[in-house]
Amino acid sequence: MLDALTVAVAVTALALAAWCGFAAYRDQPTKDWHFIGMAVVSVLALAQLVVGIVQLTRGERPAQGMTIFIAYLIGAAAAVPAAGFLSLTERTRWGSVTVAAGAVVLAVLEVRLYDIWGN
Repeated sequence: MLDALTVAVAVTALALAAWCGFAAYRDQPTKDWHFIGMAVVSVLALAQLVVGIVQLTRGERPAQGMTIFIAYLIGAAAAVPAAGFLSLTERTRWGSVTVAAGAVVLAVLEVRLYDIWGN
C-alpha cells in the first residue's frame, strides 16, 4: 500500500469529520460545500481501492490475509458515500452528525488497512 495515500485519506476524512461536526454544533444540515468535501474524500478512497487492487494483481500480499484486506478496502471506499446518502434523507443537524461519524469510521478503517498490509 502507498503510505502517503493512506495518510492523505485519513487526514482528509478527519478534516471532513471536524467540518461536519462543527456544522452539527451550529445546528446546520449538510450543505453543498460538505458534499464537495465528501466527493474529495471519496475520490481519494477510490484511488486507494484501485491502488490496492493493482498491488494485489501484481502479486503483493497483505500480511494479515487478502480477504480481510479486500473487505476493508471496499468498506473504506463506501463509508463516506453511504454517510452522504443518509445525510440526504435527514436534512437536520443529524445529517451532519452522520457524515462526521462516517468520516471518523473511514479514518479508523485507514489505520486498520495500514495494519493489515503489514506496516
